[in-house]
This record gives sequence, C-alpha cells and structure tokens, in this order.
Amino acid sequence: MESLAERRLRLMGPNVPTFYRDPVHIVRGEGVWLWDADGRRYLDCYNNVPHVGHCHPRVVEAISRQAGILNTHTRYLHEGILDYLDRLTARFDHGLTQTILVCTGSEANDVALRMAEAVTGKTGIIATDNTYHGNTRATSQLSTRRPPIGGYPGHVRLVPAPDSLHPVGGSPEGQAQAFAAEVARAIAELEEAGHGFAGFMLCPAFANEGLPVLPPGFLDPTIAVVRAAGGLVLCDEVQPGFGRLGSAWWGHAHMGFAPDVVTLGKPMANGHPVAAVVCRPDVMAAFRGAFGYFNTFGGTPVSAAAALATLEVIEAEDLVGNARDVGAHAFGLLRGLSHPRIAEVRGLGLFLAVEFVLEDGAPATDFAEEVVERMRQRGVLLNRIGRKMNILKMRPPMVFARDNAEMLAATLADVLDGMPA
Repeated sequence: MESLAERRLRLMGPNVPTFYRDPVHIVRGEGVWLWDADGRRYLDCYNNVPHVGHCHPRVVEAISRQAGILNTHTRYLHEGILDYLDRLTARFDHGLTQTILVCTGSEANDVALRMAEAVTGKTGIIATDNTYHGNTRATSQLSTRRPPIGGYPGHVRLVPAPDSLHPVGGSPEGQAQAFAAEVARAIAELEEAGHGFAGFMLCPAFANEGLPVLPPGFLDPTIAVVRAAGGLVLCDEVQPGFGRLGSAWWGHAHMGFAPDVVTLGKPMANGHPVAAVVCRPDVMAAFRGAFGYFNTFGGTPVSAAAALATLEVIEAEDLVGNARDVGAHAFGLLRGLSHPRIAEVRGLGLFLAVEFVLEDGAPATDFAEEVVERMRQRGVLLNRIGRKMNILKMRPPMVFARDNAEMLAATLADVLDGMPA
C-alpha cells in the first residue's frame, strides 16, 4: 500500500521539504498544541503562523461568518478591509498610514522592492549575506540559502550579517559602525556599477541570521548611511511583528528606527493567507504611479475579517505583554541549561535561540540537528536557523504560557543530558 510519503512524492515531486527525519503527520491543532494521526500531542515551539494559537475560536468564527456572507476582491467597495486597515495603521508611527494587502510575505517584500525602485528611480538593493525574504524571483535573489541560478544579479549586494559570536569588524563594541561601513561600501559599489541605490531590506531582529544579541540603537549608523544615500529602509516584520519581541508591536520600534516601508505576513491572520505592505503616502503614490498592481486574493472580505479578529485577540488577551513576561521566564530557564556545546542563549520576547559550537568553536551543525530530532521524539517541536544551521529556533504561538516554557526547558535539559560532550 502506498505510504503518505510515497503519495506526496508522486503528486508533489522531489525535494519538497518537511520537518524532521520522520515527518510528523499533523491532523489537529489547538492553542500551543498539535496532534498527529496516532493521537500523540506535541508542544508547538516553532510555528509563528498561528500567532494567537492554533484554531483560535474568535478567528475561526470571523472567517466562517464572513465566508457565509460575501467573499470578493478589492475592486469593489467594502467596509471590512477599511475597518481593518484603520486598526492596523493605528499601531504604526512615522507616517506609515497606507497599506496594500497581499497573500504572502514573499509578495509583500516583492512589492516593497518595487516601491524602493519607484521612489528612487534606481534598482540597487542591499540585504545581509545570511537572510531570507521570500521566494519570488526578486526576493529569492536576496536569500542566501540557495543562490540564484547564474549567480547573484549585479543590482544586488549582500553585506556581512551581524553576529553575536563573530561580530562584523571583530568586536561587539565596534559592530554597529562596522556594519554601517559595509552598507556604505555596498552603496558605493552599486552607484559605481550604474544601478544606483534603491533600498536596504532587513529583518529588524535579524531572525534568519540567528537572532544576534544587538542593543536598541544598533542600526542607527546604518540608517544614517541609507538616508544620506537617498535609499529607502525596507523593514521585513514577518517574523518579529505583531508583538513577538515583547517590548513593542514591531521590531523596528524595539530597535528604535523609522522605516519607509514595512512588510507583514505569516502571523497577521493566524494562518489565513494574509500579508501586507505598509508605507507613507508619498511612497504609495510613487509606487502606484510607476506600477499597475492588483492582487485578486489580497484584501478579500474574509481575509480582512480574519486579520481583524487576530488583531483584536492580540489586544484583548494582551499577548504582547504575555510575550514579554513568558519570554523572560523562558529565557531565564534556557540560560540555566548546561552543556559544553552551548555557546550562547538568546531571546527577545517569545523569540528564542540557542547556539551550539564544537570544542574548537566551529558550528555544531550535526549536534543541533540531533537535538531537534530528539526533542521531536519527546513531543516538543522546534527547529534550526543560522548560517550553518547550528542554532535552535523557538518561536511559539503567542499564547505560550509559563508551564509551556517549563516543559520546553525541562525537555531540552533532558535531551542535552543524553547528548555527547
């Protein structure tokens, strides 16, 4: 009889990624829990898509109710999308008052890149050399996991990513200025090559870079360099946004800088495919003047209802405060772990990371992979990030509670006790 994995291969083709050596067949979710086809329960410490918890009843009800009334697109007038955008943009400062709704973070980042081109009339883009911003053609050219066929295009420059253990410039104290200098060098190269400089795209938490320990204000020298060159700051909030860092609703607010464009994605409608680009009116006007853009499924009444319900749950259940308090508790527990392979424990709200290195300081990639597999065997789901995939990544739903954090830490301590030194 054909197995589920064999059927998947036949219908979806090769190299379609799954988590874990023995993929989990998930059939149900609720809150921070997932259940597989055999009835086993797993603590979900990884999925930021169900931001307010798997199958939150308020979001489910909003989707169901609106789907039973109307679902069409934004070429018709509808109050629901405007009600949501009023509530969403009220959470932003810096004149970010206008929004395009799309379906995925990749689409949002693609639009943001075109906004930078429209405003500046130039095409040069900068990102870090250890990042991910999506899988459209344009955004994949910034991503470093799989370089583009034929190499990176001439209008793209990738600068060394900030790092806790191996800081840009060689010292933590000098890293902010050294990073800004790398951006300035890339701008000069783009100008000399004739592309000009349109914008710098970054995640304010540098999430895929490994969540390095960086103080608020770290990016101030870099922002100054970008502004002086006439480029736009394109802020990818798909992972840190909607309160995950605990200190603010947005990663750029935590870091203390003003972006020109903000992109949102996965968490904003709790699993319903909604993403967005938020910008100033002058940026929107330039984009709309340069590009004809319409997205059939971006901003449907059902999508707007799902996103509004998610935002209301974040507010009503004080999930930003929960991220701050439970995240601090989890961070303290993880910092109490002991194993010679632990190089650093990092945390911002409910975004946590543990980096493993070998005795000689090299990335402990195989060790980290084995930890992830053993955690899955013990009913806790998490995964890895980093240039060499040697960093545990924990990014649970925002309803994660103190007892969930204690289960995570206790299970990880047990796994590490059984791992070789």
